[in-house]
Amino acid sequence: MLPELDFSKQGGLITVVTQDARTGAVLMVAQADREALELTIATGEMHYHSRTRGLWHKGATSGHVQRLVSLTPDCDGDAVLARVIPAGPACHTGASTCFGTVDSRGPAHDVLERLDAVIAERATTSGEGAGSYTRRLLGDRNLRLKKLGEECAELITACADGNRDGAIAEGADLIYHVLVALRGVGVSLQDVTAELESRESSAR
Repeated sequence: MLPELDFSKQGGLITVVTQDARTGAVLMVAQADREALELTIATGEMHYHSRTRGLWHKGATSGHVQRLVSLTPDCDGDAVLARVIPAGPACHTGASTCFGTVDSRGPAHDVLERLDAVIAERATTSGEGAGSYTRRLLGDRNLRLKKLGEECAELITACADGNRDGAIAEGADLIYHVLVALRGVGVSLQDVTAELESRESSAR
């Protein structure tokens, strides 16, 4: 990701737009230099560059760290979208976002991204939900593959029977278990959508 960025445009800095991966809310806009992004990638927690403080580990003193989900450069290479899971407010005022009140659910079309972000959080040893079903699946390869097969078979049965409501429910179950199975081998929803986009462009 770093080779795609052009740090020369803003004197060694790039713009970072930080977004809550679970809700879609834009939390803050800051800047980062190469060192800050290297530390972000290495530690899995957001680091920025402040003109007054220099290198800045978000939440180092407050505990309101931002766990990294993904970094996506823009088309010009002078900005990056950072999708994170925040452990507390992003704004110095104590607000969850620097941009006022937002709908905590986020846009409806982001539901898969929010689900994938929760699964990613469960995959971390420091994440919440230590006793959750998702954590149990992520810790047991055979169990998650068994459940994936079961949900696939149940969707096939519902479709074969023409059971619309059943197909909806089983489809939702299958999508969840697919995302868990993918996360179990280090694959995110973003990885899959990037592959689909590459296929879309090649098919044109």
